[in-house]
Formats: sequence, C-alpha cells, structure tokens
Amino acid sequence: MFWGLTVFMPVGVPYLAALLMLAALLVAGDWRERARRLRASPMWWPIVAYVAWTLVVLALRPWYPQTPSNLAHGLRIAATLLMALALTREEAIWALRGFLLMALFNIVLIAMFWSAIFLKIYFPVVEPWRGVIFLIGNKSISNALLFTILGATAAVFGLQALSERRPLRGVAAFAVTLAVIVVITFSLPSRTSLLALLLVIPAVCVHQWRRQLKVLALAMLAGGVIVAVGLWNSPAVQQKFELGVKELEAAQAGAVSEGSWVVRYYMYRDTGRMILDRPFTGWGIGGWTEQWHLRGPELLADYNMPHNDFLWMGSQAGIPGALTLLAILLTGVWVAWRRDDLYGRYAFAAQLIALIATNANSALRDAQIGLSLLWVSTIYLRLAQEPGDSWRGLIPRRARAALSGDAPPPRQP
Repeated sequence: MFWGLTVFMPVGVPYLAALLMLAALLVAGDWRERARRLRASPMWWPIVAYVAWTLVVLALRPWYPQTPSNLAHGLRIAATLLMALALTREEAIWALRGFLLMALFNIVLIAMFWSAIFLKIYFPVVEPWRGVIFLIGNKSISNALLFTILGATAAVFGLQALSERRPLRGVAAFAVTLAVIVVITFSLPSRTSLLALLLVIPAVCVHQWRRQLKVLALAMLAGGVIVAVGLWNSPAVQQKFELGVKELEAAQAGAVSEGSWVVRYYMYRDTGRMILDRPFTGWGIGGWTEQWHLRGPELLADYNMPHNDFLWMGSQAGIPGALTLLAILLTGVWVAWRRDDLYGRYAFAAQLIALIATNANSALRDAQIGLSLLWVSTIYLRLAQEPGDSWRGLIPRRARAALSGDAPPPRQP
C-alpha cells in the first residue's frame, strides 16, 4: 500500500517504496509459492527473454559511460514487473487501495487549489505535491498518466453500471472520468494522456460488447458523439494538437527547437537510423546517448533517451531487444483481453495506457514515469490473473457499510 500511496510523489519516494517492497518480499517468505506464481504467469517467458537478451548484448557489445545507468533501468523494469506479479491477491489489493485512495485525494487537492486561486485565497503547496498540481517535468507527465488510469477505471465501472441498469453508479463513475479529463487538459496538460484516454475508452467498449455487435455499434456511436462534441471541440484540446501538428511540420522543414513534437521527430528519425545500422545487437547497452550526440541536432544534445522505449531498446539491443520489450507489453494486453469480465477490462485499460505511453514517451526507461506507471498497471494485471471476484474486499466492509448508510457488520469474536 505504501508504494501505491507514493506513486504521485517525487521519484525518490517511489524508489524507497520499491526497495522496501523488495525487502518485504524477501522477509515475508513463501518463496516457493511466489516462484510458482511467477512461472505460471504468461508474462514469465517474455520477461526472461528480455533480461537474457539484455545480458547477451551487454557481453557482446562495447561499454559506454551510460552503460551502468541504462543497465540498472533495464533491470529495474523487469524487477518491477516481477515484484508486482509475485504478490498474493490480498497484497495486490492493498497496493491498489493505496493508488486509488491517493489518486482520488489528489483530484480533490487539485480542485481545492484552483478553487482557492479563483477565490483569491492563499493555498500553500507542499513540495511533494507540486508536480501533481503544476506541469513540472516528466514526473507531472507520469502523474497525468496515472490519472488517466483512474479515469479509464472509472469509465469501465460506469459502463458496467449502465449495462446493469444502475444509472446513479454510472453517473458517479463518469464524473470521476470527467474530472480526470479536466485535470489532464488544464492542470497537467498532456497530449499523451488525452490520446490514451481517447483510444482506451472505445477499446474497453469493444472488450465489453465484443459478442453483442448491435450494442457495441450503439456504444461506439454514442461515444464518438460525446467525444466530438464534448472533448474534441474544446479549444484547449484543439490548441494542443494543432500545436503538435505545427511543430511536426516545422521539424520536417528543417527547424530545430525544443518543442515536444520537434524533439520526437528528430529522435525517432535518427534512432531509426541507428537501428538500421546495427539491427541485430544494436550499439550496446548505453550506446544510444553516444550515437545521439553524433547524429542529433546540437540544440537537443542533452537528452539521454529517445522518448520511445521500443526505439531505446532497439538502438541498444537491436530488433530482438525491441521485440522482447514489445512481447512483455503485448502479453499483458492479451492476458487482460482474454479475461472477458469487468476485472479483465480494468487490466485491459491499464495495460493499453502503458503500451500507448511506451510508444509516445520513455514511459519505462525514465524512472520518473516508469517506476509508478509500470507498478500500477502490473498490479491491475496481477489481479486480472486471479480467478473470480479478484477485486473483492477493495473497500473494507465497515467502510462500505458507512458509504451505503447501512449498519456496520457485527464484530467477529
């Protein structure tokens, strides 16, 4: 739960949570049961292939000044996946509680801050929450993506509630999704998060009604109208994407700036050329930075990752390395798709968001994003691998009774 509670905080705190999680797993025991659980997971062999190929390339290719840090980040990706998948159902529930509780708290915090600004009331911002309220570097991008997972989770719950003819639950859930849209549009403006939400909500509709084509068609039509009228016509959203198109056109014309899509244009172009030059084993672990300094524009020389994890892995470990990383993410999406119920849908949305972010940013390589995003999305996946009502007990009985206004259950002797 501590890791779940800290995913929105500066990266040092999630690192502390990860180290404490590793220590707790070592102390808690049940190693055979955890090992059995890992070996039974469809994620096991893609993770093994990813780690094994990384070590093969490390042995075959040259070392660079950036090799130790890139190796550490690569192995950290695997360790995060394995720790999340090794949890028991009850442990994963506690991690999920921490994430959802802090995500909802942060939405309330953001609303309080901007309300205070509007009313001209002084509202102190504590440093650990600065990246939650303001767009400050990659940690704020991470927070926007985490809010996107919350918004998608609420949308999945709302769609299920509507299909069960529980409109009040559906309205409450969609209110959370709307709050997330406001956050990632205005407080933490993120094109990646908006794009992920726009793509994931239709995808979960397909997941839910894939055997009911008429209902699916109606849901997609209604969703398309809502998106077109309510979101795409928003001036703030239009400006973000229009700016991106202008930046891309300027980059194609030869302009160099630190605009988001300008940077990606040069990074994707030059990293693709790196992969074509060394398609099998790449340039070696840590080799991207040196090649970027030789190939990229001088103005952008300070970057140390290509804003796309598949290109990062492909440039350093060749096409096989990129494929092992892709296999991990696609396996997660497939596992969630295969489970045809509400809990599979939660995981399907979280895994798709992780996949989209990995294509549009260094969402795994950059610990400011990947340490939290990967942990949360894999917790969702871990619970999707549990049979039955895998989210059972997410809200404790006494808290559930208090929320519903019922009398609390009798205390057990």
